[in-house]
Amino acid sequence: MSITDTRPAEDNSPSAPPIPDDSSRSGARRRLHLAPLALRLHFYAGFFVAPFILIAALTGALYAIAPTIEGFVSRDLLQVDTTGVDQALSAQVGAAVATRPELTLVAVAPAPNEGDTTRVLFNDPALGDSERLSVFVDPHTAQPVGESVVYGSGGALPLRTWLSEFHRSLHLGEPGRLYSELAASWLWVIALFGLVLWVHRVRKRRERRSAQWLLRPDLSQTRRRKMNWHGAIGVWILPVVLLLSATGTTWSTYAGENVTKLREEFSWTTPAVSAKLPGTAGPARSSGGDHHSGGQTVAAPVDLSARIAQLDRVYAVARAEGITQGAEIAVPATPEMAFGIKELRLPGTYTVDSLAVDGSTGTVTDRLAFADWPLMAKLTNWGIAFHMGLLFGPLNQLLLLAIMAGLVAVIVLGYRMWWQRRPTRRAGLPAPPRRGVLRRTSPWITVPLVAAAVAVGWFLPLIGVSVVVFLLVDVALGLAARADQV
Repeated sequence: MSITDTRPAEDNSPSAPPIPDDSSRSGARRRLHLAPLALRLHFYAGFFVAPFILIAALTGALYAIAPTIEGFVSRDLLQVDTTGVDQALSAQVGAAVATRPELTLVAVAPAPNEGDTTRVLFNDPALGDSERLSVFVDPHTAQPVGESVVYGSGGALPLRTWLSEFHRSLHLGEPGRLYSELAASWLWVIALFGLVLWVHRVRKRRERRSAQWLLRPDLSQTRRRKMNWHGAIGVWILPVVLLLSATGTTWSTYAGENVTKLREEFSWTTPAVSAKLPGTAGPARSSGGDHHSGGQTVAAPVDLSARIAQLDRVYAVARAEGITQGAEIAVPATPEMAFGIKELRLPGTYTVDSLAVDGSTGTVTDRLAFADWPLMAKLTNWGIAFHMGLLFGPLNQLLLLAIMAGLVAVIVLGYRMWWQRRPTRRAGLPAPPRRGVLRRTSPWITVPLVAAAVAVGWFLPLIGVSVVVFLLVDVALGLAARADQV
């Protein structure tokens, strides 16, 4: 990785990649020394960035099981023990509005399953961005059972919201989000370069007669068991780690802006139905469940009781049109708008169909099937649901918990190996990663490689900044080593 000319003394330990002598120099210049380059980058990034990834893994483990924890802690709001026929949706909403007449009704999420409560959602000026007040109603009795602040389109209750923010920023605000962005940005780089090292090491030491040669740790080498477990576990968790890194980057501050611009440029953004009634002037799009603006809606006066009465017709139309799973119905804020119905991101839900319905006539004014979404928008939706532990319920959460445990093990083993091989130990220890890799590589390979690194550093700014820091540290260490040899 280093571009300095400093070279350490000759070392013949088994872990140190050999430096080509002068007789092989011309051949060496024609190829990229990928393993030494990967070793150096993996070493520096792992050493300095792994603490941030470790924190992200530990907080991510809590975040992964947050939906289950929420369901247990808030069961009195989310579940009811009553049985019988559901009351009319308008009656449920009316009962909730009666408890909060001073707030603006914005949406209702009918009980998705037997035993669940209905959520009636209000805008409250006292709440923050993406927050709404939810009154939970027993669908069988149309009686409110409690209320709580909920966050985002997923309707997270305070505990899950707290765990989510803990994972995202450690509750340190915008500066704290840099930790998670640094972890998400570097995670895939460290993982892929680690894979290069593992393949390089395994190809040298094992027979490759089956697909298991890359996945099975070699426990016959007692002295290298930690290295083998470090590599094998890394390969086991690699696919999910790459997915978590990609989806985590979409929520980041600086890289997330670039991701958003990229999606807009290639028309990969999430589409939405039009909420404007035909022949009227009104908003072009309906959030239909994605309420992130917070605050009070500025709107012309509407007959609230008439809107509530129309909910029964709108709900029946939505079910007849195939929206039979959990959904949220956005209540129009002006007479020119239709009701927007959108399926929610719930465990076991893989589509997000949406409709716009004229409440006065029951006419479907617009529809958007999930099948019509751009492919990248679909993949983004599934990836985010998986990252949140919601794609396939408890199994999703258990898988994420196992991946986080594996990631913690890989990091701990990595630091343990460094500690046992640190420079203060002398006998029988390998040399640090070699310098001068790029200097000994053909410019035809070096120039595109550097260009790619610059592009990645621009798109993921925290990678770019930290690479510069790594280079400065590397140059300083190289100069210090040269001074010691003089």
